[in-house]
Amino acid sequence: MTARQAARTAAFLAAATLALSACSSDDSNGTPAEGQVGGTLIVARTGDITGLDPHTATAFQTIHALELVHGTLVRLDQDLKIVPGLAESWEFAPDNSTLTFKLRGGVTYHDGDPFTSADVAATLERIKDEATAAVGASNFADVSSVDTPDDATVVLNLSGPGGPVLAALADTNSSILSDEDIAGGTAATTPNGTGPFKWVAWNEGRSVQLARNPDFWGGAPKLDAVEFRVIPDEASVLNALRANEAQLGVLTDPTVVSQVGDPLEVLRAPALAYHALMLNGARGPLADEKVRQAISCAVDRQAVIDTAAFGEGQDVGPITSPAYAIADPSAGRPCPQRDVDRARTLLADAGQGDGFTLNTIVMTGGYATAAAEAQTLQAQLAEIGVELELETLETGTYVERWLAADFDAAVALNSGRVDPHTMYGRYFTTGGALNTVAGYASPTLDDILARGAAETDPTARQPIYQEFAAALETASPWVWLFRGYEYRVITPRVSGYTAMPNGSLQYLAVTSLTQQ
Repeated sequence: MTARQAARTAAFLAAATLALSACSSDDSNGTPAEGQVGGTLIVARTGDITGLDPHTATAFQTIHALELVHGTLVRLDQDLKIVPGLAESWEFAPDNSTLTFKLRGGVTYHDGDPFTSADVAATLERIKDEATAAVGASNFADVSSVDTPDDATVVLNLSGPGGPVLAALADTNSSILSDEDIAGGTAATTPNGTGPFKWVAWNEGRSVQLARNPDFWGGAPKLDAVEFRVIPDEASVLNALRANEAQLGVLTDPTVVSQVGDPLEVLRAPALAYHALMLNGARGPLADEKVRQAISCAVDRQAVIDTAAFGEGQDVGPITSPAYAIADPSAGRPCPQRDVDRARTLLADAGQGDGFTLNTIVMTGGYATAAAEAQTLQAQLAEIGVELELETLETGTYVERWLAADFDAAVALNSGRVDPHTMYGRYFTTGGALNTVAGYASPTLDDILARGAAETDPTARQPIYQEFAAALETASPWVWLFRGYEYRVITPRVSGYTAMPNGSLQYLAVTSLTQQ
Protein backbone atom coordinates (compact mmCIF):
# COMPACT_ATOMS: atom_id res chain seq x y z
CA MET A 1 0.00 0.00 0.00
CA THR A 2 1.36 3.39 -0.99
CA ALA A 3 1.56 6.28 1.46
CA ARG A 4 -1.24 8.03 -0.41
CA GLN A 5 -3.45 4.95 -0.27
CA ALA A 6 -2.73 4.52 3.43
CA ALA A 7 -3.69 8.13 4.10
CA ARG A 8 -6.86 7.77 2.08
CA THR A 9 -7.78 4.57 3.92
CA ALA A 10 -7.21 6.20 7.30
CA ALA A 11 -9.35 9.17 6.29
CA PHE A 12 -12.07 6.87 5.03
CA LEU A 13 -12.15 4.83 8.25
CA ALA A 14 -12.25 8.01 10.32
CA ALA A 15 -15.21 9.27 8.31
CA ALA A 16 -16.97 5.93 8.69
CA THR A 17 -16.44 6.02 12.46
CA LEU A 18 -17.95 9.49 12.67
CA ALA A 19 -20.83 8.39 10.47
CA LEU A 20 -21.48 5.32 12.61
CA SER A 21 -21.61 7.57 15.67
CA ALA A 22 -24.21 9.68 13.91
CA CYS A 23 -26.28 6.56 13.16
CA SER A 24 -26.10 5.26 16.70
CA SER A 25 -27.12 8.58 18.21
CA ASP A 26 -30.69 7.88 17.07
CA ASP A 27 -32.98 5.55 18.99
CA SER A 28 -33.98 2.16 17.56
CA ASN A 29 -37.12 3.59 15.96
CA GLY A 30 -35.24 6.07 13.79
CA THR A 31 -36.57 9.03 15.80
CA PRO A 32 -34.31 12.08 15.46
CA ALA A 33 -32.30 12.55 18.63
CA GLU A 34 -32.30 15.93 20.26
CA GLY A 35 -30.43 18.47 18.17
CA GLN A 36 -30.57 16.38 14.97
CA VAL A 37 -32.53 17.36 11.89
CA GLY A 38 -33.26 14.28 9.84
CA GLY A 39 -32.84 11.15 11.95
CA THR A 40 -32.37 7.61 10.66
CA LEU A 41 -34.85 6.15 8.20
CA ILE A 42 -35.07 2.38 8.53
CA VAL A 43 -35.87 0.38 5.41
CA ALA A 44 -37.29 -3.04 6.23
CA ARG A 45 -36.97 -5.87 3.71
CA THR A 46 -36.62 -9.64 3.75
CA GLY A 47 -33.29 -10.01 1.95
CA ASP A 48 -29.71 -9.00 2.62
CA ILE A 49 -27.11 -7.72 0.19
CA THR A 50 -24.78 -10.28 -1.38
CA GLY A 51 -21.62 -8.24 -1.92
CA LEU A 52 -20.06 -4.80 -2.23
CA ASP A 53 -19.06 -4.57 -5.90
CA PRO A 54 -21.58 -2.56 -7.96
CA HIS A 55 -20.18 -3.90 -11.23
CA THR A 56 -20.98 -7.52 -10.37
CA ALA A 57 -24.15 -6.98 -8.32
CA THR A 58 -27.27 -8.81 -9.47
CA ALA A 59 -29.45 -9.04 -6.34
CA PHE A 60 -32.01 -6.25 -6.01
CA GLN A 61 -31.10 -5.72 -2.35
CA THR A 62 -27.47 -5.12 -3.24
CA ILE A 63 -28.22 -2.74 -6.10
CA HIS A 64 -30.68 -0.69 -4.06
CA ALA A 65 -28.14 -0.17 -1.29
CA LEU A 66 -25.11 0.54 -3.48
CA GLU A 67 -27.00 3.00 -5.71
CA LEU A 68 -27.17 5.35 -2.71
CA VAL A 69 -23.40 5.16 -2.23
CA HIS A 70 -22.15 5.34 -5.81
CA GLY A 71 -22.86 7.71 -8.69
CA THR A 72 -23.36 7.17 -12.42
CA LEU A 73 -22.66 9.48 -15.34
CA VAL A 74 -26.38 9.73 -16.12
CA ARG A 75 -29.46 8.82 -14.12
CA LEU A 76 -33.14 8.01 -14.61
CA ASP A 77 -35.81 10.33 -13.28
CA GLN A 78 -39.18 9.18 -11.97
CA ASP A 79 -40.49 9.00 -15.55
CA LEU A 80 -37.51 6.80 -16.55
CA LYS A 81 -36.02 9.55 -18.69
CA ILE A 82 -32.23 9.90 -18.83
CA VAL A 83 -31.05 12.99 -16.94
CA PRO A 84 -27.63 14.33 -15.90
CA GLY A 85 -25.71 12.65 -13.11
CA LEU A 86 -21.97 12.94 -12.68
CA ALA A 87 -21.99 14.24 -16.25
CA GLU A 88 -23.70 17.60 -16.80
CA SER A 89 -24.09 17.09 -20.55
CA TRP A 90 -23.26 14.70 -23.39
CA GLU A 91 -23.22 14.71 -27.15
CA PHE A 92 -22.92 12.10 -29.89
CA ALA A 93 -20.80 13.03 -32.90
CA PRO A 94 -22.87 13.47 -36.10
CA ASP A 95 -21.54 10.14 -37.39
CA ASN A 96 -21.92 8.45 -33.95
CA SER A 97 -18.18 7.81 -33.84
CA THR A 98 -17.84 9.36 -30.38
CA LEU A 99 -19.89 10.12 -27.29
CA THR A 100 -18.49 13.08 -25.33
CA PHE A 101 -19.34 13.87 -21.71
CA LYS A 102 -18.74 17.10 -19.83
CA LEU A 103 -18.33 16.19 -16.17
CA ARG A 104 -19.79 17.96 -13.20
CA GLY A 105 -17.23 20.05 -11.32
CA GLY A 106 -16.58 20.08 -7.61
CA VAL A 107 -17.62 16.45 -6.99
CA THR A 108 -15.64 14.46 -4.43
CA TYR A 109 -15.59 10.87 -3.29
CA HIS A 110 -16.51 10.08 0.28
CA ASP A 111 -12.82 9.87 1.19
CA GLY A 112 -12.27 13.44 -0.09
CA ASP A 113 -10.59 12.66 -3.41
CA PRO A 114 -11.88 14.69 -6.39
CA PHE A 115 -13.90 13.04 -9.15
CA THR A 116 -12.22 13.37 -12.55
CA SER A 117 -12.25 11.91 -16.02
CA ALA A 118 -9.53 9.46 -14.96
CA ASP A 119 -12.11 7.72 -12.75
CA VAL A 120 -14.49 7.27 -15.68
CA ALA A 121 -11.75 5.81 -17.88
CA ALA A 122 -10.58 3.42 -15.15
CA THR A 123 -14.17 2.37 -14.43
CA LEU A 124 -14.98 1.52 -18.03
CA GLU A 125 -11.71 -0.36 -18.36
CA ARG A 126 -12.60 -2.36 -15.24
CA ILE A 127 -16.10 -3.14 -16.53
CA LYS A 128 -14.75 -4.31 -19.89
CA ASP A 129 -12.02 -6.42 -18.27
CA GLU A 130 -13.14 -10.08 -18.40
CA ALA A 131 -11.47 -10.69 -15.05
CA THR A 132 -13.99 -8.39 -13.38
CA ALA A 133 -16.97 -10.47 -14.57
CA ALA A 134 -19.02 -7.28 -14.73
CA VAL A 135 -22.63 -8.06 -15.53
CA GLY A 136 -22.93 -5.04 -17.85
CA ALA A 137 -19.74 -5.61 -19.83
CA SER A 138 -21.53 -6.48 -23.07
CA ASN A 139 -23.33 -3.12 -23.01
CA PHE A 140 -19.99 -1.45 -23.75
CA ALA A 141 -18.83 -3.70 -26.59
CA ASP A 142 -18.99 -0.72 -28.94
CA VAL A 143 -16.67 1.38 -26.76
CA SER A 144 -13.28 0.80 -28.37
CA SER A 145 -11.33 3.28 -26.23
CA VAL A 146 -11.71 6.21 -23.86
CA ASP A 147 -9.97 9.57 -24.14
CA THR A 148 -9.63 12.09 -21.32
CA PRO A 149 -8.55 15.42 -22.86
CA ASP A 150 -8.84 17.08 -19.46
CA ASP A 151 -10.19 16.35 -15.99
CA ALA A 152 -13.69 17.45 -16.96
CA THR A 153 -14.04 15.75 -20.36
CA VAL A 154 -14.49 12.12 -21.34
CA VAL A 155 -14.69 10.92 -24.93
CA LEU A 156 -15.95 7.41 -25.66
CA ASN A 157 -14.66 6.25 -29.04
CA LEU A 158 -17.28 3.99 -30.60
CA SER A 159 -16.48 1.16 -32.98
CA GLY A 160 -20.20 0.57 -33.54
CA PRO A 161 -23.39 2.61 -33.26
CA GLY A 162 -23.32 2.71 -29.46
CA GLY A 163 -27.06 3.30 -29.23
CA PRO A 164 -27.55 1.48 -25.90
CA VAL A 165 -24.42 2.91 -24.24
CA LEU A 166 -26.10 5.98 -22.78
CA ALA A 167 -28.89 3.97 -21.13
CA ALA A 168 -26.36 1.45 -19.85
CA LEU A 169 -24.47 4.23 -18.09
CA ALA A 170 -27.55 4.93 -15.94
CA ASP A 171 -27.35 1.48 -14.30
CA THR A 172 -25.87 0.95 -10.86
CA ASN A 173 -23.84 -1.78 -12.59
CA SER A 174 -22.06 1.12 -14.34
CA SER A 175 -21.26 3.05 -11.15
CA ILE A 176 -18.18 5.26 -11.47
CA LEU A 177 -15.46 4.16 -9.05
CA SER A 178 -12.29 5.92 -7.98
CA ASP A 179 -9.27 5.12 -10.13
CA GLU A 180 -7.23 4.95 -6.91
CA ASP A 181 -9.60 2.34 -5.45
CA ILE A 182 -9.47 0.33 -8.65
CA ALA A 183 -5.65 0.46 -8.74
CA GLY A 184 -5.44 -0.35 -5.04
CA GLY A 185 -7.80 -3.32 -5.28
CA THR A 186 -10.34 -1.94 -2.79
CA ALA A 187 -13.17 -1.14 -5.20
CA ALA A 188 -14.99 -4.39 -4.40
CA THR A 189 -14.35 -4.36 -0.65
CA THR A 190 -14.55 -0.77 0.61
CA PRO A 191 -17.47 1.20 -0.88
CA ASN A 192 -16.26 4.73 -1.60
CA GLY A 193 -18.59 6.61 -3.88
CA THR A 194 -19.88 10.02 -4.84
CA GLY A 195 -23.47 9.31 -3.85
CA PRO A 196 -25.78 10.95 -1.31
CA PHE A 197 -24.93 8.49 1.47
CA LYS A 198 -21.63 7.16 2.80
CA TRP A 199 -20.98 3.54 3.57
CA VAL A 200 -20.81 2.73 7.29
CA ALA A 201 -21.22 -0.97 8.02
CA TRP A 202 -22.64 -4.27 6.87
CA ASN A 203 -23.79 -6.59 9.64
CA GLU A 204 -24.18 -9.64 7.43
CA GLY A 205 -27.65 -11.15 7.57
CA ARG A 206 -28.90 -8.28 9.75
CA SER A 207 -28.41 -4.77 8.42
CA VAL A 208 -26.59 -2.27 6.24
CA GLN A 209 -25.91 1.21 7.60
CA LEU A 210 -25.35 4.35 5.54
CA ALA A 211 -24.78 7.92 6.68
CA ARG A 212 -25.52 11.31 5.16
CA ASN A 213 -22.96 12.74 2.74
CA PRO A 214 -23.02 16.48 3.50
CA ASP A 215 -20.91 17.18 0.40
CA PHE A 216 -23.19 15.44 -2.10
CA TRP A 217 -23.21 17.38 -5.37
CA GLY A 218 -27.00 17.20 -5.56
CA GLY A 219 -27.42 18.76 -2.13
CA ALA A 220 -27.00 17.20 1.28
CA PRO A 221 -29.71 14.63 2.07
CA LYS A 222 -32.27 15.62 4.67
CA LEU A 223 -31.86 12.29 6.45
CA ASP A 224 -28.90 11.78 8.73
CA ALA A 225 -28.74 8.09 7.96
CA VAL A 226 -30.42 5.14 6.26
CA GLU A 227 -30.42 1.63 7.67
CA PHE A 228 -31.49 -1.41 5.67
CA ARG A 229 -32.79 -3.93 8.18
CA VAL A 230 -33.32 -7.59 7.29
CA ILE A 231 -36.61 -8.96 8.64
CA PRO A 232 -37.44 -12.65 8.03
CA ASP A 233 -40.84 -12.35 6.33
CA GLU A 234 -43.08 -9.70 4.83
CA ALA A 235 -45.79 -10.01 7.47
CA SER A 236 -43.13 -9.07 10.00
CA VAL A 237 -42.04 -6.17 7.77
CA LEU A 238 -45.59 -4.87 7.93
CA ASN A 239 -45.67 -5.27 11.70
CA ALA A 240 -42.39 -3.36 11.98
CA LEU A 241 -43.94 -0.48 10.02
CA ARG A 242 -47.03 -0.48 12.23
CA ALA A 243 -44.82 -0.32 15.32
CA ASN A 244 -42.62 2.44 13.79
CA GLU A 245 -39.62 0.13 14.04
CA ALA A 246 -39.20 0.91 10.32
CA GLN A 247 -40.45 3.78 8.21
CA LEU A 248 -40.23 2.30 4.70
CA GLY A 249 -41.02 -1.30 3.80
CA VAL A 250 -40.13 -3.15 0.61
CA LEU A 251 -42.94 -5.62 -0.11
CA THR A 252 -43.47 -8.08 -2.94
CA ASP A 253 -46.38 -10.16 -1.62
CA PRO A 254 -49.81 -8.87 -2.76
CA THR A 255 -51.50 -10.67 0.14
CA VAL A 256 -49.44 -8.70 2.63
CA VAL A 257 -49.96 -5.48 0.68
CA SER A 258 -53.73 -6.04 0.89
CA GLN A 259 -53.44 -5.92 4.69
CA VAL A 260 -51.93 -2.44 4.72
CA GLY A 261 -54.29 0.10 6.25
CA ASP A 262 -54.26 3.57 7.74
CA PRO A 263 -52.09 5.30 8.68
CA LEU A 264 -49.64 3.48 6.40
CA GLU A 265 -49.55 4.29 2.69
CA VAL A 266 -48.84 1.94 -0.22
CA LEU A 267 -46.87 3.37 -3.15
CA ARG A 268 -47.53 1.13 -6.16
CA ALA A 269 -45.75 1.33 -9.54
CA PRO A 270 -45.85 -1.08 -12.53
CA ALA A 271 -42.54 -2.88 -12.40
CA LEU A 272 -39.83 -3.06 -15.02
CA ALA A 273 -38.80 -6.34 -13.42
CA TYR A 274 -40.34 -9.52 -14.79
CA HIS A 275 -41.05 -12.99 -13.45
CA ALA A 276 -39.79 -15.90 -15.51
CA LEU A 277 -39.02 -19.60 -15.51
CA MET A 278 -35.46 -19.60 -16.82
CA LEU A 279 -34.44 -22.72 -18.72
CA ASN A 280 -30.78 -23.65 -19.05
CA GLY A 281 -30.62 -24.54 -22.73
CA ALA A 282 -27.09 -25.85 -22.35
CA ARG A 283 -28.21 -28.81 -20.24
CA GLY A 284 -29.89 -32.12 -21.11
CA PRO A 285 -33.20 -32.15 -22.95
CA LEU A 286 -33.50 -28.36 -22.71
CA ALA A 287 -30.99 -28.04 -25.54
CA ASP A 288 -33.83 -29.07 -27.88
CA GLU A 289 -36.03 -26.15 -28.93
CA LYS A 290 -39.10 -28.40 -29.12
CA VAL A 291 -38.66 -29.33 -25.47
CA ARG A 292 -38.46 -25.69 -24.43
CA GLN A 293 -41.49 -24.90 -26.58
CA ALA A 294 -43.38 -27.74 -24.94
CA ILE A 295 -42.71 -26.26 -21.52
CA SER A 296 -43.89 -22.85 -22.75
CA CYS A 297 -47.08 -24.41 -24.13
CA ALA A 298 -47.79 -26.22 -20.84
CA VAL A 299 -47.64 -23.05 -18.71
CA ASP A 300 -50.82 -21.14 -17.95
CA ARG A 301 -49.48 -17.67 -17.27
CA GLN A 302 -52.75 -16.21 -16.05
CA ALA A 303 -53.09 -19.06 -13.56
CA VAL A 304 -49.63 -18.24 -12.22
CA ILE A 305 -50.65 -14.59 -11.85
CA ASP A 306 -53.94 -15.49 -10.16
CA THR A 307 -52.51 -18.16 -7.87
CA ALA A 308 -49.10 -16.78 -6.93
CA ALA A 309 -49.69 -13.03 -7.23
CA PHE A 310 -53.43 -12.94 -6.50
CA GLY A 311 -54.12 -11.27 -9.84
CA GLU A 312 -51.52 -8.52 -9.26
CA GLY A 313 -49.72 -8.82 -12.56
CA GLN A 314 -49.90 -8.68 -16.32
CA ASP A 315 -48.64 -10.92 -19.10
CA VAL A 316 -46.52 -8.56 -21.17
CA GLY A 317 -44.01 -10.93 -22.75
CA PRO A 318 -40.25 -10.38 -22.59
CA ILE A 319 -40.12 -6.58 -22.88
CA THR A 320 -41.32 -4.40 -20.03
CA SER A 321 -39.64 -1.18 -21.23
CA PRO A 322 -42.51 1.36 -21.48
CA ALA A 323 -41.27 2.92 -24.72
CA TYR A 324 -41.22 -0.49 -26.42
CA ALA A 325 -44.45 -2.02 -25.13
CA ILE A 326 -45.86 -4.80 -27.31
CA ALA A 327 -49.59 -4.95 -28.00
CA ASP A 328 -49.72 -8.74 -28.32
CA PRO A 329 -47.43 -10.36 -25.75
CA SER A 330 -48.13 -13.83 -27.18
CA ALA A 331 -46.63 -12.96 -30.58
CA GLY A 332 -44.17 -15.67 -31.54
CA ARG A 333 -45.14 -18.10 -28.79
CA PRO A 334 -45.46 -21.72 -29.85
CA CYS A 335 -48.87 -21.68 -28.12
CA PRO A 336 -50.68 -18.34 -27.65
CA GLN A 337 -52.71 -19.97 -24.85
CA ARG A 338 -51.98 -23.01 -22.73
CA ASP A 339 -52.17 -26.15 -24.88
CA VAL A 340 -51.28 -29.35 -23.04
CA ASP A 341 -51.92 -31.56 -26.06
CA ARG A 342 -49.57 -29.50 -28.21
CA ALA A 343 -46.99 -29.64 -25.43
CA ARG A 344 -47.15 -33.44 -25.28
CA THR A 345 -46.82 -33.66 -29.06
CA LEU A 346 -43.72 -31.45 -29.02
CA LEU A 347 -42.14 -33.60 -26.30
CA ALA A 348 -42.88 -36.76 -28.26
CA ASP A 349 -41.40 -35.26 -31.43
CA ALA A 350 -38.25 -34.47 -29.43
CA GLY A 351 -38.01 -38.05 -28.16
CA GLN A 352 -38.94 -37.01 -24.62
CA GLY A 353 -42.44 -38.43 -24.46
CA ASP A 354 -41.69 -40.23 -21.19
CA GLY A 355 -40.84 -36.96 -19.49
CA PHE A 356 -37.83 -35.93 -17.39
CA THR A 357 -36.83 -34.07 -14.23
CA LEU A 358 -35.45 -30.54 -13.96
CA ASN A 359 -33.47 -29.37 -10.95
CA THR A 360 -35.18 -26.04 -10.30
CA ILE A 361 -33.76 -23.41 -7.96
CA VAL A 362 -36.10 -21.10 -6.06
CA MET A 363 -35.09 -18.06 -4.02
CA THR A 364 -36.27 -17.53 -0.46
CA GLY A 365 -36.12 -14.07 1.08
CA GLY A 366 -35.73 -12.21 -2.18
CA TYR A 367 -39.39 -11.86 -3.16
CA ALA A 368 -42.51 -13.34 -1.65
CA THR A 369 -44.22 -15.00 -4.62
CA ALA A 370 -41.31 -17.27 -5.62
CA ALA A 371 -42.48 -20.40 -3.78
CA ALA A 372 -46.08 -20.07 -4.97
CA GLU A 373 -44.93 -19.53 -8.56
CA ALA A 374 -42.70 -22.60 -8.33
CA GLN A 375 -45.47 -24.78 -6.94
CA THR A 376 -47.97 -23.62 -9.58
CA LEU A 377 -45.48 -24.27 -12.37
CA GLN A 378 -44.61 -27.64 -10.83
CA ALA A 379 -48.27 -28.72 -10.95
CA GLN A 380 -48.79 -27.46 -14.51
CA LEU A 381 -45.68 -29.12 -15.96
CA ALA A 382 -46.39 -32.40 -14.18
CA GLU A 383 -49.32 -32.78 -16.59
CA ILE A 384 -46.87 -33.28 -19.46
CA GLY A 385 -44.43 -35.46 -17.50
CA VAL A 386 -41.90 -32.74 -16.71
CA GLU A 387 -41.06 -32.82 -13.01
CA LEU A 388 -39.70 -29.69 -11.39
CA GLU A 389 -37.52 -30.82 -8.51
CA LEU A 390 -37.64 -27.67 -6.39
CA GLU A 391 -34.56 -26.58 -4.44
CA THR A 392 -35.17 -23.56 -2.22
CA LEU A 393 -32.10 -21.43 -1.51
CA GLU A 394 -31.45 -18.28 0.50
CA THR A 395 -30.64 -15.22 -1.58
CA GLY A 396 -26.83 -15.39 -1.48
CA THR A 397 -26.65 -19.08 -2.37
CA TYR A 398 -29.30 -18.69 -5.05
CA VAL A 399 -27.34 -15.86 -6.71
CA GLU A 400 -24.12 -17.91 -6.62
CA ARG A 401 -25.81 -20.91 -8.22
CA TRP A 402 -27.59 -18.70 -10.75
CA LEU A 403 -24.42 -16.89 -11.81
CA ALA A 404 -22.67 -20.23 -12.20
CA ALA A 405 -25.60 -21.53 -14.32
CA ASP A 406 -25.74 -24.41 -11.85
CA PHE A 407 -29.38 -25.31 -12.47
CA ASP A 408 -31.68 -26.84 -15.05
CA ALA A 409 -34.38 -24.28 -14.40
CA ALA A 410 -34.70 -21.23 -12.17
CA VAL A 411 -37.80 -19.48 -10.90
CA ALA A 412 -36.67 -15.88 -11.10
CA LEU A 413 -37.61 -12.24 -10.72
CA ASN A 414 -35.28 -10.40 -13.05
CA SER A 415 -34.62 -6.69 -13.36
CA GLY A 416 -35.87 -4.82 -16.41
CA ARG A 417 -34.31 -1.89 -18.22
CA VAL A 418 -35.61 1.15 -20.10
CA ASP A 419 -33.68 0.00 -23.18
CA PRO A 420 -34.36 -3.56 -24.43
CA HIS A 421 -30.75 -3.91 -25.54
CA THR A 422 -29.32 -3.28 -22.09
CA MET A 423 -32.06 -5.53 -20.75
CA TYR A 424 -31.24 -8.56 -22.88
CA GLY A 425 -27.98 -7.94 -24.74
CA ARG A 426 -25.97 -9.29 -21.81
CA TYR A 427 -28.06 -12.49 -21.84
CA PHE A 428 -28.86 -13.39 -25.43
CA THR A 429 -25.91 -12.21 -27.50
CA THR A 430 -23.10 -14.60 -28.29
CA GLY A 431 -20.41 -13.89 -25.71
CA GLY A 432 -22.71 -11.72 -23.57
CA ALA A 433 -21.65 -11.25 -19.94
CA LEU A 434 -24.54 -13.40 -18.70
CA ASN A 435 -25.00 -15.63 -21.72
CA THR A 436 -23.88 -18.68 -19.73
CA VAL A 437 -26.76 -18.00 -17.34
CA ALA A 438 -29.21 -17.51 -20.21
CA GLY A 439 -28.13 -20.81 -21.73
CA TYR A 440 -29.02 -19.75 -25.26
CA ALA A 441 -27.77 -17.61 -28.12
CA SER A 442 -28.35 -17.66 -31.86
CA PRO A 443 -27.29 -15.78 -35.00
CA THR A 444 -30.91 -14.64 -35.34
CA LEU A 445 -30.95 -12.93 -31.95
CA ASP A 446 -27.45 -11.53 -32.51
CA ASP A 447 -28.62 -9.96 -35.78
CA ILE A 448 -31.78 -8.43 -34.35
CA LEU A 449 -29.98 -6.98 -31.35
CA ALA A 450 -27.27 -5.55 -33.61
CA ARG A 451 -29.93 -3.83 -35.73
CA GLY A 452 -31.60 -2.45 -32.63
CA ALA A 453 -28.32 -1.05 -31.37
CA ALA A 454 -27.56 0.53 -34.74
CA GLU A 455 -30.84 2.43 -34.82
CA THR A 456 -31.03 5.60 -32.73
CA ASP A 457 -34.60 6.66 -33.58
CA PRO A 458 -36.92 5.19 -30.88
CA THR A 459 -39.82 4.97 -33.33
CA ALA A 460 -37.71 2.97 -35.79
CA ARG A 461 -36.45 0.72 -32.98
CA GLN A 462 -39.94 -0.37 -31.90
CA PRO A 463 -40.58 -2.90 -34.71
CA ILE A 464 -37.05 -4.24 -34.28
CA TYR A 465 -37.66 -5.07 -30.64
CA GLN A 466 -41.11 -6.47 -31.41
CA GLU A 467 -39.32 -8.84 -33.79
CA PHE A 468 -36.80 -9.62 -31.05
CA ALA A 469 -39.51 -10.41 -28.50
CA ALA A 470 -41.27 -12.73 -30.95
CA ALA A 471 -37.99 -14.51 -31.75
CA LEU A 472 -37.37 -15.02 -28.02
CA GLU A 473 -40.83 -16.46 -27.52
CA THR A 474 -40.36 -18.82 -30.46
CA ALA A 475 -37.00 -20.08 -29.23
CA SER A 476 -38.39 -20.25 -25.67
CA PRO A 477 -35.07 -20.11 -23.81
CA TRP A 478 -37.15 -18.89 -20.87
CA VAL A 479 -40.84 -18.80 -20.12
CA TRP A 480 -41.84 -15.19 -19.46
CA LEU A 481 -44.64 -15.25 -16.90
CA PHE A 482 -45.72 -11.74 -15.92
CA ARG A 483 -44.84 -8.26 -14.78
CA GLY A 484 -45.98 -7.31 -11.31
CA TYR A 485 -45.74 -4.15 -9.25
CA GLU A 486 -43.18 -2.44 -7.10
CA TYR A 487 -44.66 -1.91 -3.63
CA ARG A 488 -43.25 0.50 -1.11
CA VAL A 489 -45.08 1.09 2.15
CA ILE A 490 -44.33 4.23 4.15
CA THR A 491 -45.36 5.55 7.53
CA PRO A 492 -46.89 9.02 7.99
CA ARG A 493 -43.50 10.33 9.10
CA VAL A 494 -42.00 9.90 5.60
CA SER A 495 -42.28 12.75 3.12
CA GLY A 496 -40.70 13.49 -0.25
CA TYR A 497 -40.21 9.86 -1.27
CA THR A 498 -41.04 8.76 -4.84
CA ALA A 499 -41.45 5.12 -5.86
CA MET A 500 -39.74 4.06 -9.09
CA PRO A 501 -40.85 1.41 -11.64
CA ASN A 502 -37.33 -0.05 -11.57
CA GLY A 503 -37.50 -0.44 -7.78
CA SER A 504 -34.81 2.16 -7.20
CA LEU A 505 -34.62 3.81 -3.80
CA GLN A 506 -32.71 6.81 -5.20
CA TYR A 507 -35.30 9.30 -3.93
CA LEU A 508 -34.21 8.62 -0.37
CA ALA A 509 -31.69 11.35 -1.20
CA VAL A 510 -34.52 13.91 -0.93
CA THR A 511 -36.71 12.15 1.63
CA SER A 512 -37.26 13.51 5.12
CA LEU A 513 -38.69 12.27 8.41
CA THR A 514 -41.07 14.31 10.49
CA GLN A 515 -41.11 14.20 14.28
CA GLN A 516 -43.58 11.82 15.88
